[in-house]
Amino acid sequence: MGNQVSTPYEGPPVVLEGKDLPSVAKYMKSPACRNVFVMVGAGVSTAAGIPDFRSPGTGLYSNLQRLNLPYPEAVFEINYFRQNPAPFYTLARELYPGKFRPTLTHTFVKLLADHKLLDTCFTQNIDTLERQAGVPDDKIVAAHGNFASQHCIDCHASFDGAKMRKAIESGDIVKCGKCGGLVKPDIVFFGESLPEDFYKKVPRLRSADLLIIIGTSLTVQPFAGLTSLVPERCPRILINLDRAGDIGARSDDVVLLGRCDETVRKLCKELGWEEELDREWGKTESLKPLDELLSAESETAKAPAVLPLDVTTTPSEPVPDVAPAVPNEHVEDARVDAEVETLTKQIEKGLEIAEGGGDHTPTTVTLAPDSEATSVPAEDKPKPPEAQRVADDAPSEQTEASSSAKEKL
Repeated sequence: MGNQVSTPYEGPPVVLEGKDLPSVAKYMKSPACRNVFVMVGAGVSTAAGIPDFRSPGTGLYSNLQRLNLPYPEAVFEINYFRQNPAPFYTLARELYPGKFRPTLTHTFVKLLADHKLLDTCFTQNIDTLERQAGVPDDKIVAAHGNFASQHCIDCHASFDGAKMRKAIESGDIVKCGKCGGLVKPDIVFFGESLPEDFYKKVPRLRSADLLIIIGTSLTVQPFAGLTSLVPERCPRILINLDRAGDIGARSDDVVLLGRCDETVRKLCKELGWEEELDREWGKTESLKPLDELLSAESETAKAPAVLPLDVTTTPSEPVPDVAPAVPNEHVEDARVDAEVETLTKQIEKGLEIAEGGGDHTPTTVTLAPDSEATSVPAEDKPKPPEAQRVADDAPSEQTEASSSAKEKL
């Protein structure tokens, strides 16, 4: 499902003129390239100062000992969060949108939308920098959720973004004014299903003329499996420090190794977009808080804005008709349909995560929709049981190397 290392294809390309950056740019400027899909991972945001999760010494998991976690991944486990939400809130305060500026690569995705080429940007990142860069919200699928909305984990009531931001910046634990449950940003935790919008948009990949994969190791399922869902003759471009997945196994795969921003600038130069890239990136120098950005989008929308993770109200988009990308149209559609069905079953299966533990008695803030926040003392809690990992668990988002290795940014 997209993360298998396959035998490299050594023949000539079929669609592209060559397996280099000028050939990619020439294809992007041709009438044959109309539907571009983008997959972005943590490597896109490291240039903004946001650490990835797995880099030894500098990755987020390597620097979480100060939170007294039983193991680093516990900070994103829903059952551990229920018992001890303080570590996540501490981390959220450091990562909350508004502190980091989008990178050139985020701006490049916006340019794809500006030039009417971008169909969908699938992102693993929770930092909302795609939105901050100006990528239209309806073009973004946050596979692992983000800070754009927040809900009670029990009754699922939604909460005001400005109040949530104020509470997180103050280091408070937020509780629901309706049921008393904990409130968190709509970031996908272990133990939670992926956003419904993720697999609603997956079938659109069969219409792809180009897939650009940037800054991801392609080790986390089901996200990594998206690379196999585009038509066989759809060029796949990997921009990354290292090779990833099976990119290079198809006739029109192109691997461009190097830093994301540097490679993107070279591509924009070939496209004639370099001046536009710098101009649009310059607009991101003054960042707006996320809640103000969401408010501005709502005011300009023709209908009330739908937050990306409000899965009960996100409309289902029709799958466009697809021109055949291989000689046998029915064979190709059958292959993609089978991949989509498998991917959907993985998502619906959900995650099986054991309970975590840790004792903490934080100050809480109780919020209610459309009401002011009220500080209340936290109730005394019994010490939860010691965290355990169940070796036989098979989460729907697992890596090949380890069931606990996850990629959220």
